[in-house]
Amino acid sequence: MNGVTGRMGTNQHLVRSILAIRDEGGVRTADGRTILPEPVLVGRNPEKLKALDAEYGPLRWTTDLDAALADASLPVYFDSLSTSLRPACVRKAIAAGKHVYCEKPTATTSDEAYALYALARDAGVKHGVVQDKLWLPGLVKLKRLIDGGFFGRILSVRGEFGYWVFTGDAPARPPQRPSWNYRAEEGGSLLVDMFCHWRYVFDNLFGPVRSVACLGTTHIPERCDEAGRPYACTADDAAYAIFEVGDDGVVVQMNSSWCTRVRRDDLLVLQVDGTQGSAVAGLRDCRIQTLADTPRPVWNPDVPNPVDFWEGWDLVDTDAAYENAFKAQWELFLRHVAADEPFPWTLLEGAKGVQLAEVGRQAWHERRWLDVPDLAP
Repeated sequence: MNGVTGRMGTNQHLVRSILAIRDEGGVRTADGRTILPEPVLVGRNPEKLKALDAEYGPLRWTTDLDAALADASLPVYFDSLSTSLRPACVRKAIAAGKHVYCEKPTATTSDEAYALYALARDAGVKHGVVQDKLWLPGLVKLKRLIDGGFFGRILSVRGEFGYWVFTGDAPARPPQRPSWNYRAEEGGSLLVDMFCHWRYVFDNLFGPVRSVACLGTTHIPERCDEAGRPYACTADDAAYAIFEVGDDGVVVQMNSSWCTRVRRDDLLVLQVDGTQGSAVAGLRDCRIQTLADTPRPVWNPDVPNPVDFWEGWDLVDTDAAYENAFKAQWELFLRHVAADEPFPWTLLEGAKGVQLAEVGRQAWHERRWLDVPDLAP
């Protein structure tokens, strides 16, 4: 596990996924076997690795990636490094014959991301990309509604994602995201980060993304880094986009911002409107309103509106229990490696995410709609 000393790598991948699976006695395969993962942590900072060992150990760790890749007892390489560092390490892992599972974006360009996929495909190793939002309880519930025909014909989707990321200029309000996120030269970009998510979310829920129009921007031009030093922001911190999705041309409007204050149900909200009903899905909850329960408002700004638009929405699957989204996909990938169970979220899917970010950026700079080409398997 390379690069799990960061917040996401530690909390979601190491502690809440791999260590949680181990503590629960492993993952059962369809043929009755049990997979018990034993992580080896790899990183550049021995003090951070020692700290993880002290808190969660005993854990094996090393600062020598080449030695870990040469160890035949370690069949899987996982990567959650910063984007600019990932491709070189993934290539090393493939060359060493390791099965590869990694965070996204898988690379900074779609050509490089696709080359990683082709390299893994040709080497015959198994490979996957983290696509965690597919296992968020709110989106799992939304997917069930779609599959069950709740919406009738889906017309449109409106999405809001983001929150206020503090600039770091006040000690009492430290930034919640690493400073490299705002430096393009280090792989930073909200558009690149989030369009990789939106690609797999839209593809899996509503159909393949066909075209995009986009406006990106850097709302805050200067922030302070982890040591409190000011730096110029060279990467975008917000992106406003419209996508055409699926064979029926579903219109998806998606706002993504690290410069917005939240007044909605959750940090991520998708409203799906259909001929027979609508749903609003967040990270955990999903609310629906049927055609029969839809109010009939009349435009009259001269009097208080008699309709409470927050009413008339019903929660679905309130009693269901759900796994951590990262852990759920880890379990599927481990079964894929050990028992050849299906796992469609490959490095090709990772390349599609990077491709959408590139096309979105091009549409922004050229100020026009652009089609999203198919990527050959």
